[in-house]
Amino acid sequence: MGSRKRRAPGRRERTVPDWDGPSPASSAAEIISGAVDALVTGRGGGGVDLASALLADTEDPARARDAEQALAAALREAAGAVWARGWQPAEAVRRLGRLLGPAAAAAGAHAAAADLERHSCATVDPVWAAQVRSLGAPADPLAHLADAHGLLRFEAVEQVLRTLAALRALPPLQRLMDPPGSHRPGRTRPARTRTEVDRGKLARVRALLAKAESTEFPEEAEALSARAQELMARHSIDRALLEADEEGTSEAGYARRLPVDAPYDDSKAVLLHEVAEANHCRAVWHRELETCTVMGFPDDVDAVDLLFTSLLVQAEAAMRAGSSVRDRSGRRAGKDFRSSFMSAFAVRVGERLTEAARSVRDAVQAEAGRDLVPLFAAREQEVEKAVEQVFGALTYERMRGPYSEDGWNAGRAAADAASLGSRRRVTDR
Repeated sequence: MGSRKRRAPGRRERTVPDWDGPSPASSAAEIISGAVDALVTGRGGGGVDLASALLADTEDPARARDAEQALAAALREAAGAVWARGWQPAEAVRRLGRLLGPAAAAAGAHAAAADLERHSCATVDPVWAAQVRSLGAPADPLAHLADAHGLLRFEAVEQVLRTLAALRALPPLQRLMDPPGSHRPGRTRPARTRTEVDRGKLARVRALLAKAESTEFPEEAEALSARAQELMARHSIDRALLEADEEGTSEAGYARRLPVDAPYDDSKAVLLHEVAEANHCRAVWHRELETCTVMGFPDDVDAVDLLFTSLLVQAEAAMRAGSSVRDRSGRRAGKDFRSSFMSAFAVRVGERLTEAARSVRDAVQAEAGRDLVPLFAAREQEVEKAVEQVFGALTYERMRGPYSEDGWNAGRAAADAASLGSRRRVTDR
């Protein structure tokens, strides 16, 4: 006997009818709007195919031109709406690539570039403009999708429609940067200008980490990464001492979102958390969006970004080398080995980074004859306050334990041979 779904009394279930497609007299803008609505609500049916065919039709040159212009306008408008919800260009393009593939990412890059062209340079954050330029946006999305991705015109149009639907469905994020048209350099306290000393130290850190990533010798990688962390820790202390007596708005709320990609995203989030904690920052994990927001003082956030990126390269190289071996049962190391490897690597790196930062702090205290603990405690309280203001209440998630003892041991060994930072829970948005 078949089962029936229970329904609350007095309520009627509503069903949304499928969209059968546009009428022949519909304008290009109406066709696009209807197709995107259908995709977002999941009632596309065969209507989206019909819409794509109508928009891709080139028999009437004037109608084809109108369709191209309407698609370009829709992409621009979609980009502006996404920026209003807190997304940045690189984040949105990366998300499109993860959801729909490289063709959608290319369409998203075009949308970001087209939106940027609408605004005066004076109203655009230079960091935003540089981010858009780095995407390498195509001038003509349909032609690019056909040439670079081998799509027929009909398929390219459908890809743009699906990109528009994906952009509309992106959830709100915390705004970390003014979108184009709203940036006013003098409206808020300007970001501290980097000195030549700052730039020189960052260049030295980058060079050390690049060598650590490229060397085949674990001991050398360890020494180079350790030296990079020491430089960053000392620079953070120097900056903290320099700014201790300055008045003005705190920069503890400076934030940057960093990608945390699968596989092993939970272990990578732990790794980022450990690097952030060791450098006086906090990391908030948005699991469903495969990203972490790192918040702290600007130089410390820079240090976290540099070190985390380098450690990922080192960890993945070591994991590839380690997973080529066989476990004690003679089987080739598999998913459990790799997952346990990344988890152990993150924990051990956290321990070593904390040790290195403490060592530098103790050395500077001895040199300066000044207790730095109260200074950094106050700065960390400022960071915690900024995190609470932006995110409110947060939940905490414990990571699952390792399934492979061999992978765990190999991961700790790789961390000993790579770099430095205490096992703590990952803050989960």
